[in-house]
Amino acid sequence: MKSELNPTTRLADLRLAAAFLTILPVAVRNDDQSAHSRGDLAAAAWSFPIVGLLLGAAAGLVYTFAIWLGCTPWLAATLSVAALVLLCGALHEDGLGDFADGMGGTSRERRLAIMRDSQAGNFALVVLLLVFAARIGAVAAIAVPGEVFTTLMAAAAVSRAAMVVVMHILPAARDDGLGADAGRPDRGVVLAAVLIAVLIALPGLGAMATLSCLVGAAVGSGLIAVMALKRLGGQTGDVLGAVQLVSELGCLLLISLMI
Repeated sequence: MKSELNPTTRLADLRLAAAFLTILPVAVRNDDQSAHSRGDLAAAAWSFPIVGLLLGAAAGLVYTFAIWLGCTPWLAATLSVAALVLLCGALHEDGLGDFADGMGGTSRERRLAIMRDSQAGNFALVVLLLVFAARIGAVAAIAVPGEVFTTLMAAAAVSRAAMVVVMHILPAARDDGLGADAGRPDRGVVLAAVLIAVLIALPGLGAMATLSCLVGAAVGSGLIAVMALKRLGGQTGDVLGAVQLVSELGCLLLISLMI
């Protein structure tokens, strides 16, 4: 899917991405549908990292304000990660939980059926708890408000670029559902998303930390993508949610180890 290079279409892309990735009251206007068919996110996917930038900045502000109020780094980190979860409506957490539960199925069809079950199983609860705790620990280890702010923006942007890469590489595992409805971004959209994510990360993190962030996202998204291809035959909306969270965790962990 190609996104036309004009300001109106780019703004429509951003609105569509924000409406999909967050719970913010972003209205997708009727004229936005002239650029994209209803439910088609592929052409708008280049703007995913920009939405990530805004989400990361909001979480960074929460952390900074909490530290200013006298909170410990651990409490401030908990509040900032909670802000990310709330702003996204736990969309990615729901995806990761469903993906974790689905991996316990004995066949491809059974795994896909489990992932559509709204009930969270034991695998989902354990994985979500571990990922939530690890994100908090990584942010708390970075500690310094300015560094946390730039790291959260970078990790949120890069991890959402990873979603775009996986959307391009993997076919949809189902004929229906979000993975199929979203469409498949073309190379131009993927390259734009990755470039924007790098440009967001580089000024605040520097070259080495940005490289670490990219490596962490590549390892995290690669792990989920390989599992999804092998056990599901492709990607779904839940797979994309898992890609975002695990990629973000990879970014945070590697940057925290550099401190």
